[in-house]
Formats: sequence, structure tokens, C-alpha cells
Amino acid sequence: MEPDVALKGDAVPDRPVLQTSVALVGDGTDIAQGRHLAAAFLTRAKADHGLPVSQRAMDLTQLVVSELVTNARKYAPGPVLLDLRILGDLVEVVVWDCEPVLPIARAADAGRVGQHGLEIVMAVAQGFEAHREPVGKRITARIALASDPGDTVTGHQPVHNG
Repeated sequence: MEPDVALKGDAVPDRPVLQTSVALVGDGTDIAQGRHLAAAFLTRAKADHGLPVSQRAMDLTQLVVSELVTNARKYAPGPVLLDLRILGDLVEVVVWDCEPVLPIARAADAGRVGQHGLEIVMAVAQGFEAHREPVGKRITARIALASDPGDTVTGHQPVHNG
């Protein structure tokens, strides 16, 4: 699946905002479709735009997409919208669904089986927000594109002439 990467405005001077979106319709392939879209989007951001996308960012973005889409599918009837965008040195994962109830992270419990998705997302993301919308809610997680010092970063910074 080739993501349709749109260029919008400037979040960082001389760096366009890269964005792709998909409506997930509950046909049983939503989680895999979201993960594939995230991987393809970040691969294109690195290859076509020279952004420093680390393997860690690739893996964590797919994990976050998987967890957020799983939660939307599990708790909300109807379609799910997945939006991915690069803002500065972060990839932003936004999932909208029609259920207005905001998620609440549960207290840590090593004995609990399952229901750790939101805890995982909050642990790996640099930013997390949940907002009610006129219809439903919007969950946003932000993940650093580059790894921490000492980790290998793939890609390169684009060269700007002029």
C-alpha cells in the first residue's frame, strides 16, 4: 500500500508537513492496514524527503498505531480514521472514532491479562492527548523520529540550497 503523502504548510521553516490518512471500516484488516500504512509513510518520509527516521521510531509508530486502532475497534462502533503526520522531529499518530468516552489508563497490575494498550502507548510516546470531538473522540500520540543518543539513526537531513 503506497501512502498518499500530502504536503501542507510549514511546521518547521523549510520543512513541509508530511501527512497521510485512511478510513478504517472494520473489515478485520484494520490493525494490519494501519501498521502497513505507518511503515510505508515513514519509509517514504525517509527515502523521499531525507528525514531521519530511526528503526526505533518505525517500530514504536507501528506499535502505537496497532494499540490505538485495536482500542478504537474494540470500544467504538463505526469507522475509525487514522491520520499520520510529521511535525518537526516527531511523527504524530491521530486516531478518531465515534465513541465519546475518553480512555483512562489503568493502574499498573502485573497480574492483569490484557488491557495494557493505553499504558504502553503512554510509556513510549513523547506526547499523548485525548480530546472529545463534536462526534466521538480524537487520540493523539507523538513519537520522536530520531533515536536517543547512542542508538543508530537511519536516513539523513535534507540539504537545502539557497
